[in-house]
Amino acid sequence: MRNTKIRSSKFYKTLTSYMAVAIAEGFCEGEGASEQEQICAWQYLHDSRQAYSLQGWFGRTAQSLLENGVISK
Repeated sequence: MRNTKIRSSKFYKTLTSYMAVAIAEGFCEGEGASEQEQICAWQYLHDSRQAYSLQGWFGRTAQSLLENGVISK
């Protein structure tokens, strides 16, 4: 899945804040998430601006993913 199609994917559209954080951190329901699910979760956290209101690690990681073209603005 290319990052241009992330926002239109069914998985992205069904994410909640809780699930996105769980996937990003790899706990509970987020354990075993695929690489594409992880990318969707990070895109969601960036788009909702939540990555920048959670602990610093989230914002730094989202910024790094942006800089490396993994997620998009």
